[in-house]
Amino acid sequence: MNIFVIMKRTFDTEEKIVIENGKISEEGVEFIINPYDEYAIEEAIQLRDDHGGEVTVVSIGSEEVEKELRTALAMGADKAVLINNEELEDSDQYTTTALLAAYFGDKEYDIILGGNVSNDNSTGQIGPRLAEKIGIPYVTTITKLDIDGSTATIERDVEGDVEIVEAQLPLLVTAQQGLNEPRYPSLPGIMKAKKKPLEEIDYDELDVEDDEIEAKTETIERYLPPKKEAGKVLDGEVDDQVQELVKLLRQEAKVI
Repeated sequence: MNIFVIMKRTFDTEEKIVIENGKISEEGVEFIINPYDEYAIEEAIQLRDDHGGEVTVVSIGSEEVEKELRTALAMGADKAVLINNEELEDSDQYTTTALLAAYFGDKEYDIILGGNVSNDNSTGQIGPRLAEKIGIPYVTTITKLDIDGSTATIERDVEGDVEIVEAQLPLLVTAQQGLNEPRYPSLPGIMKAKKKPLEEIDYDELDVEDDEIEAKTETIERYLPPKKEAGKVLDGEVDDQVQELVKLLRQEAKVI
């Protein structure tokens, strides 16, 4: 099987977000593989082990993304590709999708996996947009995947319930928490990863025009949510507490 994973480099979930001059500061920040993408990488490796073939992990970003791609290779992926967009001034989900679609334009693939969302922007758009653009079916938020020949049987999370879907390959799926338990890179895996192929492609080497990747959205402002104030404890009889609560909701919180 030709298995691909689309991966994003994101802030470590333990990092504190700092905004300076209207931008999120990356000073001293630790980056990781987007956690949902780790499920996709793990599932891709298991598919390869069960059905044969190879796993290629694809990411878009600057040269710094090579660290996370090497981690994916250490987990067990066979190849990695970095589409370098460092020279692009502005980009958004539309830009990312257009670049990925251009990359996949001449590729043969049986299945493409990605995370359901990223832990930074959390739009959940890239997988579905990519599938639409390259003309293959997609299933999101999957929690189980079985492939028999060219048929995939999928369980997906739907608001606390489970939906079972059958789809034909080629196919794109996005991984939800619970799909598997991502492995940690082993020491032998880390050593092997240094010798595995990691290809870097400048975005302008792809068959795509500048106006086709121009961002369609603009960020006007970034700001942190207001700090939460200390809560209040209401004393007295229940009836008195209810009256005080209603008063506070109306006069202070202004929600009624």
